[in-house]
Amino acid sequence: MHAQTPDDLIVREIYRTILGESTEAGRPCAIVRLTGCHRRCSYCDSAHAFAGGETLAVARILAEVGALGCRTVLVTGGEPLLQPGCPALLAALLGDGRRTVLETSGTRGALPLSAVPVGVRRVVDVKTPGSGLRERDVAWDQLGCLDAGDELKFVCCDRADYEWSRDLVRSGSRLPPATPVVFSAAEGLLPPASLAGWLVEDGLDVRFQLQLHKTLWPDGERRT
Repeated sequence: MHAQTPDDLIVREIYRTILGESTEAGRPCAIVRLTGCHRRCSYCDSAHAFAGGETLAVARILAEVGALGCRTVLVTGGEPLLQPGCPALLAALLGDGRRTVLETSGTRGALPLSAVPVGVRRVVDVKTPGSGLRERDVAWDQLGCLDAGDELKFVCCDRADYEWSRDLVRSGSRLPPATPVVFSAAEGLLPPASLAGWLVEDGLDVRFQLQLHKTLWPDGERRT
């Protein structure tokens, strides 16, 4: 074991798979899943990342990612921006020539989105009422720094979630106009066909998405 430094991170797992969400879905990628989350969303599928893991230096993480042979890397959690060393890791991955994607809740209590290095694709999961979080938990004031290279994701648990999300997109008052928007259905809570039908009926200019990894590996084993 080495002496821990401020840039070390607690890592729950690193593995190779097919990226299952966002507009980057379908790419072979390395997942770096960091430990810890200050939220408990109703549809969470990564509760194993709430605790445990191993403290690793950025150089060690880079070496493990490099051994997997993937150009694309997803840094996720839990909530990766809870760890102060996350921006340094993201910068190192970019410097190593990796296409780097960050998944974050975009909620208060974590590092701001502006702390993420330029060049990282920030995928922000905007928390719907069905997630169990309150609207004031979302860091709305931070979303303005997102641009066309980033992404906003809405996971809908029911019709009420869909209408809340649809109205946000239509109003244009709280979301950055150039940032792509993705809608997906919470697994086991909302049939994907229902969500797709509502989008078609309303003609909403967003991308519909299935969780590709759950189609490929419904038993939850998504690594190689």
